[in-house]
Amino acid sequence: MASLLYRLGRFSAHRAWLVIVAWIVILGLAGGAFALFGGTLTSAVSIPGTATQKVADELSEKFPSASGGRGTVVFTTTDDAAFTAQQQTAIANLLTRTVDLDEVTSATNPFDTQAQIDGQAEQVADGRQQITDGTAQIDAGQAQLDAAAAQADAGQAQLDAARAQAEAAGQLAAAQSTFDAQQAQIDAGTSAIAEQQSTLDASRTELTAQSTTLEQGADLLELASGIRQISTDGTTAVASLQFATSLNLVSAEVKEAVVTEMTDADIDGVTAEVSNDIASTIPEIFGPGEIGGVLMAAVVLFVMLGTLIGAGLPLLNALVGVGVGVLASLALSGSVEMLSVTPVLGVMLGLAVGIDYSLFILNRHRTQLRAGVELKESIGLANGTSGNAVVFAGATVLIALLALNLTGVPFLGLMGTVGAVCVFVAILIAITLTPALLGLAGQRILTRKARTKIGHADNHASIPIKPMKTGRAIVTVIAGVIVLLIVAIPALSMRLGLPAGSSEPLNSSAYQAYKLVEEKFGAGVNGPLLVVADLETALGDDDLMAEQVRIGTALSGVDDVVAIAPIGASDDDLLLAFQVIPEEGPTSESTEQLVRDLRGLEVDGVSSLGVAGNASGNIDVSEKLADALPLYLLVVVGLSLVILIFVFRSILVPVTATLGFVLSLFASFGAITAVFQWGWLEPVFGIHDPGPILSFLPILVVGVLFGLAMDYQLFLVSGMRESYVHGASSRLAVQRGVHAGRTVVIAAALIMMSVFSGFIFSNSVMIQSIGFGLAIGVLLDAFVVRLLIIPAVMHLLGDAAWWLPKWLDRILPNVDVEGASLERTHPIHLPAASEPEKAATPSL
Repeated sequence: MASLLYRLGRFSAHRAWLVIVAWIVILGLAGGAFALFGGTLTSAVSIPGTATQKVADELSEKFPSASGGRGTVVFTTTDDAAFTAQQQTAIANLLTRTVDLDEVTSATNPFDTQAQIDGQAEQVADGRQQITDGTAQIDAGQAQLDAAAAQADAGQAQLDAARAQAEAAGQLAAAQSTFDAQQAQIDAGTSAIAEQQSTLDASRTELTAQSTTLEQGADLLELASGIRQISTDGTTAVASLQFATSLNLVSAEVKEAVVTEMTDADIDGVTAEVSNDIASTIPEIFGPGEIGGVLMAAVVLFVMLGTLIGAGLPLLNALVGVGVGVLASLALSGSVEMLSVTPVLGVMLGLAVGIDYSLFILNRHRTQLRAGVELKESIGLANGTSGNAVVFAGATVLIALLALNLTGVPFLGLMGTVGAVCVFVAILIAITLTPALLGLAGQRILTRKARTKIGHADNHASIPIKPMKTGRAIVTVIAGVIVLLIVAIPALSMRLGLPAGSSEPLNSSAYQAYKLVEEKFGAGVNGPLLVVADLETALGDDDLMAEQVRIGTALSGVDDVVAIAPIGASDDDLLLAFQVIPEEGPTSESTEQLVRDLRGLEVDGVSSLGVAGNASGNIDVSEKLADALPLYLLVVVGLSLVILIFVFRSILVPVTATLGFVLSLFASFGAITAVFQWGWLEPVFGIHDPGPILSFLPILVVGVLFGLAMDYQLFLVSGMRESYVHGASSRLAVQRGVHAGRTVVIAAALIMMSVFSGFIFSNSVMIQSIGFGLAIGVLLDAFVVRLLIIPAVMHLLGDAAWWLPKWLDRILPNVDVEGASLERTHPIHLPAASEPEKAATPSL
């Protein structure tokens, strides 16, 4: 590999313009592919196969009218007075126009809906009064019938007595006709009474049925009494927009059209705020904060290298690499659903590793130039040595990112793939474009002062290096571990979730809508749950309302339920849908517990209860990722350990590297929790509403940070190993390796921190948390673990650090990461430099 990269470096230096033009063409092709095939990004996080998604699929199949996406628009008066009739009419007209937009199927007028709700309460009161009056009429009629029946019974008794007297007197035959006439009158009266009784009974039965229906309706109204469309003070109204498809499938253009329609309505005295479901912002891929991060990286480069050409070359390489990688990846957005933060991650990684990888090669080249090595030869050697290390370091990052596909989470796998593409392009840029630009720059890559001393012995005079003291090493290890453990403490209370409207920028419409609803209607209205009851037997036509009351009452008995509203039944009468309003918002712990309680609730006649909604999605996404994390860690750590064993031919070095990563990882989680969940340093980071940590952030940080941590491990410890195999004692080799690589590693870590930190000030909390997590992770891993703890541990281990079983040593191939074989075939003759001094020369 080293020889191949050496030849590639010399070719690129000799054919610099050919390489440069080739990359310009590739950049143009990537841009053309994006223009032709690029699509829109989504801010909705979803995972196929989760319980929430199954509910959505079931509704789509059995209850299409309830399966489409639903968003809300909040109208409020600017003078904090109740809506006027004129304002209500203007809002109604606006909502009517909105239905004409693509994919918008319906819009509910909040004033009409609230009037219907209020009217239903009045109808219940009127109905109860009518039933009371009807019952009184029926009772009065019953009393009259009972009196008539008593009269008929008395007449029958009199007739029977008269007939008996006539029979006893022997005059029955003479009076028979009279008795028959009287009997006929009595029978006719009895028949009329029976008929009237039948009519009265039927009326009573009908009135009882009406009363039952009315009371069931009253029960449903009572269950839904916590749901309002107009606030109690009459100043705020919530309108619902129904879309033809689920919200994550509604195009950004449609959502933007809705937002434009609402914000341009210009209703006098009324503002319209669109909810997060519709107005969630697609973050900028490259904004002011990100530019600031790049400028900070430029400052670090200039301070380290001392020339504008030297500082600009890695930046130019990184920007070209990001352009190629991100544009090529975005070209896929037209055919696959891509989360809005996916290209941002590509930009983060592309910039960070692109600058660092070019810097490693450039720094080696500068060292060799100062030693008097001929320009093209130096470029080839730098590419074959440091470039070789770049390829192996990049391989660990690629493994970590591509392994995200093993999680079974499509959007996360795509994020890993896009990040891997950008890192791969950064590697190719480093080993091709960097040598080409170095060839054009010539000796101007050095400062004027350095150019006047090329080949002088002063450039490589040895610096006395002594091993660190053992006591210092022990203190360093203990102190470093304690610091990391203290920083990690908040991670014990980490909660995972997805962003809600409260995490949107303060001046955004989505944030204003969220806060208005929370203030005027209650926090739970921002996160309604959709509960689906699968029935064991199909409902009869007359049983729907009774079943809704029965199941709704069972649902209302669960803790933290504020209101229940029936949505309807499926066509096959085997599914009932309800809207459940929780006590608190979608990201609260109580709402998450409510979802679990509802799913575990047992109701007679119901085979299963499914729950969908933001809180439900949060739980499902978090659990899915938690289940995937062990396999992911096993694969990533396992493969990387194998690579490091190959590279360092040691068992303990890879193990200590991994343990150090675990410490810095949990410390990073602790810092993330303290800032984004606990709200520490809110003014600094602009975290106005602390909440759960982004559900996929931990696994993403694991993947990215592990790859970067192994980068620094490789660049530092490879210098230790080089010194050790050249005959230095194990403890002296540790100090020589640190001395040789610390400058470039510190600069590389500062550059990565600068780039990642630029994303902390994004308008998206997802990007903020990712940027902060990676920045603090690099800070802790590079400066605490790699530069302090690992050298101290290596010192304490001594020769044992490089122990490898003989049987394993025999079968392992010789992985020449440092390019030592290349150095042997292309020796660098340093004037007046001794072998120990040569060993102290930075070798990456």
